[in-house]
This record gives sequence, C-alpha cells and structure tokens, in this order.
Amino acid sequence: MKQSIADIRKEYSSLSLKASEVDANPVDQFLSWFNMALNADIMEPNAMTLSTVEENKPSSRIVLLKGVENEEFVFYTNYNSSKGRQMALNPNVTLNFFWPELERQVRIDGTVQKVDEATSDAYFQSRPRGSQIGAWVSPQSEVIEKRAFLNERLEEIELRFQNKEIERPPHWGGYSVKPYMIEFWQGRPSRLHDRIRYTFSESGNWKIERLAP
Repeated sequence: MKQSIADIRKEYSSLSLKASEVDANPVDQFLSWFNMALNADIMEPNAMTLSTVEENKPSSRIVLLKGVENEEFVFYTNYNSSKGRQMALNPNVTLNFFWPELERQVRIDGTVQKVDEATSDAYFQSRPRGSQIGAWVSPQSEVIEKRAFLNERLEEIELRFQNKEIERPPHWGGYSVKPYMIEFWQGRPSRLHDRIRYTFSESGNWKIERLAP
C-alpha cells in the first residue's frame, strides 16, 4: 500500500541542546557541530541550501561550504549565475545545513560579499583540473539548446589549455557570508525540539536565546 505523505514521520530522540552548554560564539558552536558531522561519515556534510531573493521572490539551491574564515562562511560559484545576479542585487542570504543522521539543522542569516581575487585564485588552483575546465565550459543558468553545446565547449576549452595551467575565469569566484543570526536545531521527542538562536547585537556581542519549537 502506498504511504501517504502526511503519514511520514520520524521520532527524534538521540541528543539534546542546552543553552547553558553551547559556545558563546555561534561560529565556534557551528564548527563543533560540523566536526561531529564529519566524524559521523555523513555524505557531504558541507552541503548547504543557499537562499537568495530577487524582486521579493525567494530562490534556493544546494551549494558546498568551502571554508569558515574570519567567522564568515565561504563558497564558490559563477558570478553570472542566477544566484550571482541575485546576490549582486540583494546581499541578504540564508544558509541552511541539515544533518539527519545527527537530527540536527543549522540556519544562518547574513550578508554576502565577494572574497578577494587572490583567495579565489588560490582556491581555483586547488580544484581538480576537470572542475577548473568545467568553470570555463558552462554559462551557468543560461538556456542552452542541447547538451552538444557543452561537449563542443569542452573540446574547445581543453584544446585552449592543453599543456597549460588553467587560469581562473573572470566570471567565477568566491563569496563569504557574514552572519547576523545563527539558529541551532536539535530534534527531540514529541516534536518538542531544542532551538537555540544567536543574534548579533549593536553592541557587537552575540545574544543567546531559546526558542519554542
């Protein structure tokens, strides 16, 4: 018998989250949880939902976190993609991590800006050669008539950089998200989940509050 979507449910019970036990700095708390996710052998624990806004309409997709530097969250993408254009118009974004194996979620609201070119260059050179070529091949988010277009571009770019170091495309690079709100969610029994929210105050400190589930 086919199961109704409304009947799908899971009882959370493995861990708890207490305000008295979290780190005073939410980025340090995130790194603690992230390391636990790494040790739990979760598939791509750095996968996160990036939500942007254009003309008051939200848009979301999965991207990969590539670093936490100076208490900011760093990822890389095509500047000319839909998300790149949206972030240029509105720097307010949300990141969301979900680690079901640990019954945990982290939501991060912040403002985004491009990282400096040297940082983008360094990361680009650390990527596999195939990924470097792919950054040149794909006009991300643009309409293409058929996949053959990509195959032809691939041959063209491979020939262009044959026996050469591949330079970073000018339309590709990094972004960093400076958080002003971070919420940690821990699944608990009877849907009475633990939620701890950090908000950055005008005084330059993080305020910690417990939220009702």
